Amino acid sequence: MNDPGLDEPAGAAAQDVNDTVHDEDEQAEQEEREYLDPSYVAQYIDITLRTFGPIANGFSICALVEKWRVYIPPGSDEGHGSKITDPKWLIAVNSVSLVFALSANISLLLNMSRRLTFEIAQPITIIGFYLAGFLLMALVGVASSSVFRIQPMEEHALSQAYYYAIIAAGIYFIIASLMAFTAFGAWKGHYARDFRLTASQRTLMLQTIAFMVYLLIGALIFSYVEGWMFLDAVFWANFTLLTIGFGGEFVPKTHTGRSLLIPYAIGGLVTVGLVIGSIRSLILEHGKQKMAARFMEVKRQKVLKSIDGDTQTIRISLWEKVEFSSKGLTEAQRREQEFHIMRRVQTLSERKRRYTALALSTTAAMLLWFLGALVFMYSEKPQGFSYFVALYYAYVSLLTIGYGDYVVESNAGKAFMVFWSLLAVPTLTILISNMGDTVIKAFKDFTIWLGSLTVLPDEEGLSAALKVGWTRIKSGKIGEEEKEKASSAGSTENRTEDRLAAYIEEEELGKATEADSHGDYLERDIRFYHFVLAKEVRKLMKDVESSAAKQYEYHEWQYYLRLIGQDENDPSHHRQPKANTPHKHDDGEAPDIGSADDGKKHAWSWLGIRSPLMGNQSEPQWLLQRLAMKLESEMRRMSSSDEKVRKAKPPISMAELRKRKGSGKVSEETQTRTLQEDVEATALSQRAVKSG
Repeated sequence: MNDPGLDEPAGAAAQDVNDTVHDEDEQAEQEEREYLDPSYVAQYIDITLRTFGPIANGFSICALVEKWRVYIPPGSDEGHGSKITDPKWLIAVNSVSLVFALSANISLLLNMSRRLTFEIAQPITIIGFYLAGFLLMALVGVASSSVFRIQPMEEHALSQAYYYAIIAAGIYFIIASLMAFTAFGAWKGHYARDFRLTASQRTLMLQTIAFMVYLLIGALIFSYVEGWMFLDAVFWANFTLLTIGFGGEFVPKTHTGRSLLIPYAIGGLVTVGLVIGSIRSLILEHGKQKMAARFMEVKRQKVLKSIDGDTQTIRISLWEKVEFSSKGLTEAQRREQEFHIMRRVQTLSERKRRYTALALSTTAAMLLWFLGALVFMYSEKPQGFSYFVALYYAYVSLLTIGYGDYVVESNAGKAFMVFWSLLAVPTLTILISNMGDTVIKAFKDFTIWLGSLTVLPDEEGLSAALKVGWTRIKSGKIGEEEKEKASSAGSTENRTEDRLAAYIEEEELGKATEADSHGDYLERDIRFYHFVLAKEVRKLMKDVESSAAKQYEYHEWQYYLRLIGQDENDPSHHRQPKANTPHKHDDGEAPDIGSADDGKKHAWSWLGIRSPLMGNQSEPQWLLQRLAMKLESEMRRMSSSDEKVRKAKPPISMAELRKRKGSGKVSEETQTRTLQEDVEATALSQRAVKSG
């Protein structure tokens, strides 16, 4: 016998819960795809190439606007030689090369603005850059031969324009080759066929174009005002805008030039600062996140493979092996054990990422320094540059000290100096930022701690400061401390209840109190639950906006997970770690601890790929998103016209908390059911009635 009007509410409630779970599954799957997506490497290659395209165009313009040969008068040098007219075929081929390069760059910009599809823009860009590079290479080859050179060789030399052509040709070829590589990967399905550039990526490209235009226009103006050759003015504008300031021959000497320098230099500082800021935003924030995710996943897989079922242990690092067994532990204690191990994995992988990034950026900076000095040594042989002098010159240039006692004078040296100093901007920006995360931070912490021992004693005294120092030395060790943490799961339950009970005394619970006075206890509990969700969302928003990424303790995670309907004491939403299995499966893979192959079963482990400690989101972002989704689903449920759906029992009971707070039994285990369980039970009972 059917109860009229009961099937539909139960079905609607079950459908609402299924929709919510489905949304959560889709969200988890999307985050997992983003986390495991390998295309971020191609994206960084792509944006790097897009950024160097305008620089290469600028060098092509430098190679076109001046003659390629100079005559050296007696007693002079190649930097002050007389220009010799180029043949018309050289100018024509050089112009065609620039047209191909500009067309390739324009197609990139149109693709960036979504006015040209990837399938059309990418071939145009690759072919355009290849043709531009090959034409310049052909010109450089001919210009290096006796067909173009004028005898006697001692009285003739090649100008800066020739060397700018070499640099531009090399950049074009590298850009085209790497873009062909990424296009092949997209064609094979390894990468997306259309990279969606972020705001920071677009900004970096536009600012790079703006910087090159600003540099060349400024050089053109000052070459006219000061009577310099255009490429000498480019050399001057470069070391002026980058604040190197060599001085020497190329300094403004006219009143007009000195007057124009004031606004030009300020504009240059702003432009360079914007480029540096974009580099930090693009590489040091987004890139750091991606790099951390990969290091985290590699470390997690390695730790999972180290599970030893015989000794009931798991190896965290080479020198760190801890007990990993659920024997004699409650579900909450077992989950807390997983949490602390995962937190340790997170700490070690992040430390490795920081120092790996520091090593890579240091290596890049050292290569830039040593190889740059090698080029300067050979280009400045007429000045008698030794390798040590070249190292000294490169060092004071990298740090923008610019004493001016040594300055490049050859045509090759000036052209290379412009390109080399532009490379130094992102290289040193990344190096300094990585040093700030490691060496400088460690030195700062050590200085503060040392001050607490000497001139600035800690508020708690010298002994407390010494304890802090010793704790930092042995930080991160999982031993007896972690066992004590795992055995204190009961205290985390107390903290959860205390935190919830504290809201009972909030003045904002007017509606809940009003419902209580009318005897509508279920309405009161629903109001209380919604109030808690809203307040916690506000708190999490502050954590998200914090400059330092916040990490939560296990008792905080236990509290938040309970708010979204995932009780850490309930094993139905958890995956069981297979710690009692052999070291490896027969196929050589690690035991499966909560990977994302659960289908539609919403179950996860702290050591799994769907762990909140994994992925690209910070912990406050992860929690804020889930709490907001939960609050949204609750609002939809409350707006339902169906009384039974609307008044399903919430997971937080105000009455029980008030009772426990008054009786002192806050530590007792909560016996409330989640909304999902209530609906499932209702639907099951209706199916039983129908079958009867």
